[in-house]
Amino acid sequence: MQLDLNLLAAFDALLEEGSVAGAAARLHVTAPAMSRSLGRIRRTTGDQILVRTGRTMTPTPYAIAVREQVHDLLQQVQGVLAPSRELDLGTLERTFTLRWHDSLVALGGPALLAAVRTEAPGVRLRFVAESSVDTPGLRRGEVDLEANANRPSAPDIRAEHVGETRLVVVVRRGHPLTRVPAVTAELYAGAEHIAVSRRGNLSNAVDDALARLALTRRVVAAAPTEAAALEFVRGSDLLVTAPEATTRSVVEVLGLVVLPLPLELPSAAVYLSWHQRYDTDHAHTWLRGLARTALTDAARS
Repeated sequence: MQLDLNLLAAFDALLEEGSVAGAAARLHVTAPAMSRSLGRIRRTTGDQILVRTGRTMTPTPYAIAVREQVHDLLQQVQGVLAPSRELDLGTLERTFTLRWHDSLVALGGPALLAAVRTEAPGVRLRFVAESSVDTPGLRRGEVDLEANANRPSAPDIRAEHVGETRLVVVVRRGHPLTRVPAVTAELYAGAEHIAVSRRGNLSNAVDDALARLALTRRVVAAAPTEAAALEFVRGSDLLVTAPEATTRSVVEVLGLVVLPLPLELPSAAVYLSWHQRYDTDHAHTWLRGLARTALTDAARS
């Protein structure tokens, strides 16, 4: 059999995207060219691979069975054919896109940028905002590194736990809770709250912990970022529950006070995530190391 490795890349893209148009966009080819590749794959395997069901295409049982094998084979081929070059940071010119939670940008971003500028002045960093919905940015190569509290479940996304921080309560100076001997769960639940959620959720794990104590709280608003939530807190009797490390650097500047959270909740984790295509990319490995150090040090300080 005469093998065409381009078919392997097309096969992988078709299985990942589930459509001819999506696979074509992923590999930067025309839809007719991808249709021809699908036809060749069908003739080679003797299977339809993707079948139309209404307006969408569904993988066949055979396609589902070989999906991971095809992806692994493509990664191996790319690893064999990709040249291994020594990394010269002094001449490296590259732009990395980082989608980090906004508080993590404030927490670890300055240290990361300082380290990058010292070691590789030709490298630029693009910090982009998180979306209100999950996006395939890592898979598509649109994002190089993500950092947030979510551990990805996709098998082709790598994730590393780089730190954690406990949750605390943040209020304005003079808030009624600052004048009590101790903030109890009842007092905490009785206050008015603002939640932090890029999706606009008004409830989270805090409400589950309160429910176990037969308590409920009143969340009057949700802000998309911690910075916005802190501004609400600054001028009202609202309180926000947030990771201690991400609020530590701004509470004094904003005239805010940190109080202990009177609930048993696990610490907030921080994960650094990337696509496995960058596992052997020397420049990406270097950046991951700097990002890991910046986030870990910031969480510990």
